[in-house]
Amino acid sequence: MRRLAIDTSTLACTVALQVDGVLIERHEEQARAHTRLLMPMIRDVLDQADTELGSLDAIVLGNGPGSFIGLRIAASVAQGLAFGAGLGIIPVSSLAAVAAQVFSESEARTVAVAQDAHMNEIYLGLYARGHDGLPTALCDERLQAVGAIPELKEHDNCAVAGEGWLRYPEHLAVNVALRGARPYVLYPRAAWLLALSNDSPTIEPDTLVPAYLRQKVAQKP
Repeated sequence: MRRLAIDTSTLACTVALQVDGVLIERHEEQARAHTRLLMPMIRDVLDQADTELGSLDAIVLGNGPGSFIGLRIAASVAQGLAFGAGLGIIPVSSLAAVAAQVFSESEARTVAVAQDAHMNEIYLGLYARGHDGLPTALCDERLQAVGAIPELKEHDNCAVAGEGWLRYPEHLAVNVALRGARPYVLYPRAAWLLALSNDSPTIEPDTLVPAYLRQKVAQKP
């Protein structure tokens, strides 16, 4: 595998490069710094691997859901790099990348991942541990207002991850299966995007559709 992965859907700006079994990762958590950090981080990992973008197989994009501006930054960079180097893009769920890290570092069987969607809502993804140790979605990722999450009735002792639970603790309080849980993985890391992209097909850069979920923000009035 020779792939570059990027994600700016949250507070984290994260980049990883995998070249023939060697993994190089850069990860920074700074508010409103993605446009300043992303390209230098990409150049840095390519230089460390002594490789060129055109020699890669694909670009893996953390495609959200997440911050509207953050999604646009990573999507625009991925499209520009892919067009210039003649590469395809592999979109991967940013929420699933968080779940993959949780499963790798714990014995959790299920995990509820939440990122801040503002307006007292979260971007929610629910995942079970697959046979390969990677996450399997239990439902479609969605916007979730404060209230009971019906899918959790079947899953006791569900782990939680993502900064959304810290931003809106009331979402935890109203769901019995999550009470008392605390997230320790908050943001996606690009290395886990690579892990989730193993068997995924590429798409043409001009067909990419970021997972905004809140279309009333993404669409022009």
